[in-house]
Parts: sequence; C-alpha cells; structure tokens
Amino acid sequence: MVQQLIPPEIKPEIIYPDSDGNPMSDNTKQYEWIVKIKENLEILFAPNNDVFIAGDLLWYPVEGSVKTRQAPDVMVVFGRPKGDRGSYKQWQENNIPPQVVFEILSPGNSTKEMAKKILFYQRYGVEEYYIYNPDTIELTGFILEQECLEAIEDINNWVSPRLDIRFKLTADNLEIYYPHGAKFLTSVELNQRVEQEQQRADQEQQRADQEQKRAEQEKQRAEQEYKNYQDLLAKLAAKGIDINNL
Repeated sequence: MVQQLIPPEIKPEIIYPDSDGNPMSDNTKQYEWIVKIKENLEILFAPNNDVFIAGDLLWYPVEGSVKTRQAPDVMVVFGRPKGDRGSYKQWQENNIPPQVVFEILSPGNSTKEMAKKILFYQRYGVEEYYIYNPDTIELTGFILEQECLEAIEDINNWVSPRLDIRFKLTADNLEIYYPHGAKFLTSVELNQRVEQEQQRADQEQQRADQEQKRAEQEKQRAEQEYKNYQDLLAKLAAKGIDINNL
C-alpha cells in the first residue's frame, strides 16, 4: 500500500503596505513642524544607537492585521536600533511599541479622527502623545497612567519624561528646548547657526594669525636691535674702545 503524503498547507503571504496613500502633510506649515521635531530629535539621540525615530512611518502593532495601523507624524522608539524601514512591524521589533508620538494638526484633521488616534495609541502602549496645532498655537499632551492616556493639565514648560525636552508656549509660537537648554531650530536656522559659528571661528583664526605675525615682527625687531648692538661693540673694539671703561 502506497502512503500518500499530504503537502503542508501553505499560508498566503500577508502584504503590509509601506504607504497608506495619504500625504505626509496637508500644508507647508504642518510639514515644517514635522521635519523640525523629527530632525531635532535625531540630533538629540544621535549618540544613542538604540533609539529609533521616524516621520510618517506606518506602524503595524498586530501581526496579521493589515488594517490595524497608524502613521504618526513623528514617533520615537526606545530599545530599537536605528536604520531604514519600510514600515514599523512591532512583532519584528521585540514587540516594542513607540513610546512617544507627535501629531501636527492641519485644517483637514477632524475631531473624530483624532479621537480614534488617541484610542489607538492608548490601546497599543504609547506612553506620551503630543498634539500641536500651529494655526492656533495650541499644544495638547497626554501621558500614560494605569493604561490610560491622561491629559497633561499644565503643558507650558512641561518636560517630557522620556525625551527630557521642554515645551514652552509663547504668544506666537511653540518653542521646544533640548535638555541642555538650546532651542529646537529649523534646518535653515541650524545652517545659519553653523555659518555664524564658522565666521566666528574664522575671525578668531584671523586674530590668532595677526597676533602670531605681530609676535614674529617683535622677535625680528629685537633680533635686529641685538645685532646692531653687537656690530657697534665690534666697531668700538676695533678702535680700541672698551665701553666697560667708559
């Protein structure tokens, strides 16, 4: 009797799209804030190889569920290495969810949409959630307490427990500060700062070069005066004059 082998069932491969088809931002102001926060956080955590930061990257928290996903404007994951990803599949990342999420509002964001997002982030373990409206200069923050994202009552001068950055609201802007006190800057402002520092360094180098040149001139003058003195002594000695007897 020939035993018939039944081939193992092959499960169809699940495709997790790297894009949800939505644009990264609805306008230039929203885009500038996304880039500003993301890039400054990249600078802040550049020395930490186990802090992954991304902007507008799809996050899939549940394996097998393609529709369970969000694309935070900016997300920060502690405990995962830096590197390129098409999406953040949590089950491939030691099941570590993003701990900090930022959303920058645009006129197209609805209240219903934002309510769904906060429930999603709460359900899947986000510890800190910040929402900024650049049109109204309003910052809202939530922090995870006993599995619930609770609103931060006084957000002005709030310091993020995870990021150690400080948020300051002014009459016309949101300012974010590094732990050492420097302010988050745009790429243009960063470039201007670099150029100013380079100009300052060039000026310092020019001053140092001038001081060195002046010192060399003084040295040459002293050497010439000493030579003239020795020549004079030689001439007097040739004439039989000893200045020690004068």
